[in-house]
Amino acid sequence: MFKKLWVCSALLCTGLSFAQQTKIESLDSVVLIDSKFELKRENSGKVVTKISAKDLEKSAGLTIPDLINKVSGIEINGTRSTDGQNLGYYVRGGRNRQVLILVDGVQLSDPSSIANDFDLRLLPLDQVASIEIVKGASSTLYGSGAATAVINITTKTPKDKKISLQLQSTLGTNQSQNDQDYDIAQFDNSVGVSGKLSKFDYQVNFSNRYSENMSSINSEDETVQFEDDPFSKYNVYARLGYKISDQLKFYFYGNYDKFNADYDDSFMYADANNELESRQVRTGSHWVATYKNGSFIFSDSYTESKRQIFSDYPSKYDSKVYAFDAYNKYVFNDKFHTVLGVNGVFSSFNSYSIPFGESNFKQTVSEDVADFDIVDPYVNVVYISGTGLNVNAGTRLNIHSEYGSNLVYSLNPSYSFKLGANSLKALTSYSTAYITPSLYQLFDSSYGNTELDPEESSTFEIGLELNTNAFNMNYSLVYFNRNTKNFIDFVTVDPENYISEYQNIGEEFNASGLEFEFSLDPIENLSLTGNYTYTKAEERFALRIPEHKINLKAGYQISDKSYTSLSYQFNDDRTDNFYNNETFANETVVLESYGILDFYYSHQVSDHLKVFAGVDNIFNTEFQELYRYTTRGRNARLGIALNF
Repeated sequence: MFKKLWVCSALLCTGLSFAQQTKIESLDSVVLIDSKFELKRENSGKVVTKISAKDLEKSAGLTIPDLINKVSGIEINGTRSTDGQNLGYYVRGGRNRQVLILVDGVQLSDPSSIANDFDLRLLPLDQVASIEIVKGASSTLYGSGAATAVINITTKTPKDKKISLQLQSTLGTNQSQNDQDYDIAQFDNSVGVSGKLSKFDYQVNFSNRYSENMSSINSEDETVQFEDDPFSKYNVYARLGYKISDQLKFYFYGNYDKFNADYDDSFMYADANNELESRQVRTGSHWVATYKNGSFIFSDSYTESKRQIFSDYPSKYDSKVYAFDAYNKYVFNDKFHTVLGVNGVFSSFNSYSIPFGESNFKQTVSEDVADFDIVDPYVNVVYISGTGLNVNAGTRLNIHSEYGSNLVYSLNPSYSFKLGANSLKALTSYSTAYITPSLYQLFDSSYGNTELDPEESSTFEIGLELNTNAFNMNYSLVYFNRNTKNFIDFVTVDPENYISEYQNIGEEFNASGLEFEFSLDPIENLSLTGNYTYTKAEERFALRIPEHKINLKAGYQISDKSYTSLSYQFNDDRTDNFYNNETFANETVVLESYGILDFYYSHQVSDHLKVFAGVDNIFNTEFQELYRYTTRGRNARLGIALNF
């Protein structure tokens, strides 16, 4: 009875839920990621997406992948499955290794992972101040891996008072389409303390998330119920800064992030007591020295990651990576914005497994062998004519300890027109990218191949962005085309003996598409936003990528204190591969299209207290993100946020 009353109360109080959809900003707004300068959007040659602090305030109970999954051109597979589901970053028909994740401007990675990618499941949303996303090749500014997108996550800064306290707690259901009992099975809690004392500033955050009540894999027999696969995560972040003078300031920080995720047997699609434990410790610093017309910035991070798999085939991985970015920004005559810098990444990893018939771990890969260094000098110039023409150009020399030198470059002209009170920006770009194989792909004892060559890609873009005063309407349309050489794929070389390894594919891989975004305010307090993405990838490489994807959102400011929204996401048919246990072969299956409707409501009770609630997948739509894996049905959440 209590469970039914709880969900009915949530529905009556809100009737609403939320799915993130960012609004296109005006051409006067400021962007940073595509040039490392704070430039007006009209002077940027890219359509940069920014998830602002205001957007994040309306996202309590969601995750960072949930939010990014609403951006045009992006499909983060796994966001609507169990919390422990591995995430696939499919941007413009690309893969995880082609997306670069930055936190406060420094790239993060895990050298022991297959794709050398950073796991977004580790980061908590409550520590984030904003997220900037630029799509297309950005290797000239950000190095290897920045082939389809760069996602820069900026963490919160200390509050401007002696002491500030933030508390947030969310309760919710966590259930599939076939389980609608509305048990409270998801918990999110966070606490943050920050402030400024004279020239010092400080910040400490703690957060945790726990969910249960769902199995990672579905049973084909509806009479058989698989066991729950719970997920738990906690994060600790601390920062201490000092302002030496108006021209020189710095801060040091430290992170500890850990999650445990139970999962089932994906080979036999059977219930299993498998568990993944993932931990990372990250420390670093950020220094800024300013002078007339310029500044020097140094950022670095040192990360140790450890993953352990508890299953019938136990294994352990640990990796170390040190990354730094040092660059000088200087402005000549208010027209030339220049960046001259050096970026370095130093990586290594170890792996361990238990041989058949034994009980103790033995090392299979040693960091004495599995390591490489990348040190890249780079230069970037932005020219702002003042009459509408803008040019962003750059080049980088990749110096790799295994692969020698490789040059990448970009050219990104744009032109802004004034059409009365309206603004139109035309843009185009051509850029190249360089993606080195991961240490896992090179040195793993079972599947590694030291003969791999780096991937190389080139991306062409052309588009328009229109801002009008009528109804505050904003539109953008971008066409992209990316060509990839030396694509690295997992290949079976001896089917009879089940021998596979990573290899470069001889043929070239092409992906192209369109991205359309819009936002408008048709009447006072009502905002409409949306995007449509068309992605055409060659069939062999189109795994789990929808050809058509739509996001729509209507938000209404009921009063100064109350806000509500209704949002919808459509994903087209996608293909997936699975191993058929009867035919002993990999087969392709088509996952049907689906659409999901969500609602959200929030109310500012007082200066210090806000309440919020939501219902996701209102119509309890059945769908699959991955073949045979469980997805979320209708779910509700209710929470409070306190600020002092």
